[in-house]
Amino acid sequence: MADAGVSALLDSFDDINKAAPEPIYRQIKHIIEQRINSGEWDVGQKLPSENDLVAALDVSRMTINRALRELTQAGLIKRVHGLGSFVAELPPHASLIELQDIALEIEQGGKHHRSQVLQLETIAAGPAITAQMELPANARVYYLRAVHYQNELPIQLESRYVNPAAMPAFIEQDFSARTATAYLLGQFKPDEMEHRVSAILPDPDTQALLSMDPNQPCLQLTRRTWKDDQVVTCVTLTYPGDRYELGARYATDEYQLR
Repeated sequence: MADAGVSALLDSFDDINKAAPEPIYRQIKHIIEQRINSGEWDVGQKLPSENDLVAALDVSRMTINRALRELTQAGLIKRVHGLGSFVAELPPHASLIELQDIALEIEQGGKHHRSQVLQLETIAAGPAITAQMELPANARVYYLRAVHYQNELPIQLESRYVNPAAMPAFIEQDFSARTATAYLLGQFKPDEMEHRVSAILPDPDTQALLSMDPNQPCLQLTRRTWKDDQVVTCVTLTYPGDRYELGARYATDEYQLR
């Protein structure tokens, strides 16, 4: 049985006419469009579930699924695996040329940030990591893995390696209270940064942590940061492709076209 909040939303569908020539899925789609475009349903509003709509309207799941799928394709709603469907918003935007604290980005947008630390420990780095960090073979590094949430929706998976010689106190920090980026920005000003961006299909673990559908793509940003000719940190940031965007803006007279 639907709760009071869901029941109130389901009242919006009372005007559906099964005898009308317009297909039912299209009527459902138009009702949701009207509620969103009028502002009656705010950004982030959770829609009734497919099960609630099927039961309340006495229609097939295929009918409901088609309406929600077309609304998703139109960018009006977003469907989060395991959580449901929500009124969509423009995705947060991260800079490719600046170090930005995701907690600050989220809070400046009027949202709530929370981070969950999955792992914070000293590890023996393998060949790929020592090469990236420009360290000797078998060097030990600090490793942080954390998920960042915007209004309880997972938006970023952080996998970070830190050079202990450059940041010895990193391992002692509470990164559920402040982000690693905020801490590092308070410790040093980078001399040099490198950014690499790719589109990937996430592995099952990443899918689960970011509440994603199996075939949903991710944006992945890998950043290395130098100070005094040594790599301080190398971090990979993974974002659900429909919840985030990456970009940059700069003065063109500072660059030469090649």
